[in-house]
Formats: sequence, structure tokens, C-alpha cells
Amino acid sequence: MATTAATDASLADLDRRFNFHPFTALATHESKGPAVVMSGGEGVWLEDVDGKRYVDGMAGLWCVNVGYGRKELAEAMREQAETLSYCHAFSSMSSDKPALLAERLIKTAPAPMSKVFFGNSGSDANDTQVKLVWYYNNVRGRPNKKKIISRRRAYHGVTVVSGGLTGLPGVHAGFDIPLPFTHHVSAPHRLWEGYGLSDEAFVAKLVDELEALIAAEGADTIGAMIAEPVMGAGGVIVPPEGYFEAIQPVLKEHDILLIADEVICGFGRLGHWFGSQALDIEPDLITIAKGVTSAYFPLSGVLVSEPVWRTLCEGEGKFGPFGHGYTYSAHPIGAAVGLANLDIMEKENLVEAAAIKGKHLHEQLQAAFADHPLTGEIRGFGLVGAVEFVEKKDPPKAFDPALKVGIRVAQKSLENGVITRPLPAADSVSFSPPLTITTSEIDTLVAGVRDGADAVLAELRSSSDFAG
Repeated sequence: MATTAATDASLADLDRRFNFHPFTALATHESKGPAVVMSGGEGVWLEDVDGKRYVDGMAGLWCVNVGYGRKELAEAMREQAETLSYCHAFSSMSSDKPALLAERLIKTAPAPMSKVFFGNSGSDANDTQVKLVWYYNNVRGRPNKKKIISRRRAYHGVTVVSGGLTGLPGVHAGFDIPLPFTHHVSAPHRLWEGYGLSDEAFVAKLVDELEALIAAEGADTIGAMIAEPVMGAGGVIVPPEGYFEAIQPVLKEHDILLIADEVICGFGRLGHWFGSQALDIEPDLITIAKGVTSAYFPLSGVLVSEPVWRTLCEGEGKFGPFGHGYTYSAHPIGAAVGLANLDIMEKENLVEAAAIKGKHLHEQLQAAFADHPLTGEIRGFGLVGAVEFVEKKDPPKAFDPALKVGIRVAQKSLENGVITRPLPAADSVSFSPPLTITTSEIDTLVAGVRDGADAVLAELRSSSDFAG
């Protein structure tokens, strides 16, 4: 519902004066305030306080999978809050909904997952993953196997540990991370890491780099590698054919666990319940968040395979009770929302729909951007995609970051009533709408971003920043 202009102005001013925003230019925001103040949402649409509607091409932050305004989820929250608003999970205390959700997640997940540890966000879940890897190797009498391999351009969160796993310079700047135990290898990003190579040659290059790192650091010092099936915030980077099939034997040979970060890819985004199923990944540990509740309530999880679980249990005799957890671990309201969310996904066949609608999305992206003068690459898998803009196509040459081309395209798109997201470390914009989006809404989304790119192209040409 729209509010008066005076109310709109006061809300924006209150936000400017008092709200500390994440991933925001702080001084600029304090001076100028928010670009938009949202007041409502339904389906794939958001509405601001002035009554303007926007198609949300990003499902919030890759997370509102079943769309906005789902009364079933609101009712699940209300009913659970009235019945049992909170119950901790420490010292074997339990409640019904987390037990039911854990069972359902394990039955849905790829084998051999066995247990679920619940948290609050993807960041804290990946922090937990690292502690589990350390604990696991301490139990096994291998105290030196503590280093974690990640990838440049990866996004795994922003805690001190998970922020270091993230391979984006902007997350590290000013925070003294990553810590020394974290090591990054190249992203499987063809545009900049494997341009002109066949899939086979590109995979071989990436495997050689991984093996060289293991040899340099010593396999006896490396506990795990963490990887998103398809990299999200780092650029919607889809690995070349055979990538995971090639790196997994290397990890197994050196007794290095594989953590699949499914925070974005899980719960239908790639047209499968889990991205690991879509890309033939056999992880030892899985991280979930976002889509498990479609962001209606904060909830994350660490899925632990049976072999790892058996070792963790052995730790009781050596270290006593497992000394890790959160006040809100296994929150009953979060679990109730997760169960209701999965009900919606199954009833409406949203996983299967994501694969079908994803095909339409990629057809539209190709039609709209393949011949665009700014397009360097179009990427995606299932119902997630990205377009990367370059100054020169062959060979590719990136724009000067000072031109902020991707950011400008996203801003122009917002003016067109379309929400996309400029991704860090490159001039890319992403597409990750609710799984409930219709084909006509996909068309509206892509057209709005194409118009935004055309507007930026005109500005670049008028200022002689682009000669193409």
C-alpha cells in the first residue's frame, strides 16, 4: 500500500540517519539516503512507499524462492509462535518441528547425508563447517589438517572465518581477512581464466593448479575444500563440463573433505533439489540456507555425511560434549516455516518448474544480449543467470572499474521497474527470480535490463568511454 509523500520522505530520512546497512557505501548512504523504500510484496513483485511496482529479478538476495506474500508461510509462523515460540536445542533438548524438518532434509539430500545441524545464516553455517573440519581431524589425531581451500570469486559468507573463505576482495578490504589457514585457487570462469580453451583443457588447467597448491602446502595440512556448485555472487559462474568429476578424485586421494555450499543452489534453483545432484557432486558436508525457508525466517543448516558423523561421535570420548551451537539453533518457528515452504515447493512442482522456466530465461537472455555491443558473456544454469559487460569482446577486455558499468545497468533497470543485482569484482548483472515467476514476467525482467544496458551504452558512447 502506498503512503503519502511526507511519510515516504520521513522513512527515507530515518533510514539515512539511523540504519547501518550491509554492503553499502556508508558515507554516501548517510548523505543521500536509500534509493528506494519498499513497503510490500506479492508473487515476484515488490512495491515501494510511492506505489511503484518492481519485478524482483533476484528473489531478494537469491532467497525468496516461493515468492512474496505466501499466506501459508505467515500462518505457519503464527501458529508455531502461538504453540511453541522457542525451544533451545542444547543438552539434548528438542522440539517437534526441527526433528521433522531434519528428517525431511536428509531424505531429500544426496546420499550419504545423515544429520543436520541448524543455524541462522549461510555465514554462520560455513563458520560451523570449518569448526567441524577441525574437530573431525582432531578426533582422528591429525591436528595439522586444518587449512581450507576455497576459490577466488567464491561467496561463502562474511563472518571472520566465512568472510575469509569468500574470494572477493571487497569482503576482505579493511577487515584483516582471510586468515592464514585459507587458500584460494582460480574460479572456473571461462571468460577470464580459460578463454579459448576447450572444456577438457580448461579443466586440466584448474586441476593442475589445485594439485600444485596441495603439493606446496602439504596434503597433511589441508582439511577441506569448499565450493558452490554454481558460483553465485561471484558472477553466476558455471563450471566447465567435467570440472567436479576431475577435482573430486584429487581431494579423495589426499584425504581432503569436500564442502558443497548450497546456500544459493539448493532448493530448486538449478532445477534439482540440490545443486550437487545437478552437477554430480558427492560432498562430505553441505551448507544450506536461503531457499530452505524462502527467507521468511532466518534458518541455515549443515548437512553431515554418515562417515563424518561417525567420527564426530567419537569425539565425545576425547573432548566431552560437543561444544558448539547457537541460542537460535533449531528454532521451532524457523523449522515450521521450512516445513511449510517445502510443502509449497512440492505441491506446486517448483523444482521441476525452475528447470523449464530456466530454459526460457536463458533463451530470452540470448535473444536480448547475444548481439549487444557491451556483452562479453551470458552464463547460467536452471533459473539463475548473468550477463557480463566488457569494453572489448575478442579477446575480452574489462571496463575500467571506475566506470561502474554493471552498477549503472542495475540502476537504470531499477528505474525501469526491474530489480537485478550488480555483482562484485566484474561488470556483471544477475538474474535469480522467485521460482514462481511466469514466462511473461521473465520477458518483462529481461527487457527491463536490456533497456538499462542500452541506456548505459548510450551514455558511454556520448562520453567516448566506449567505441564499440
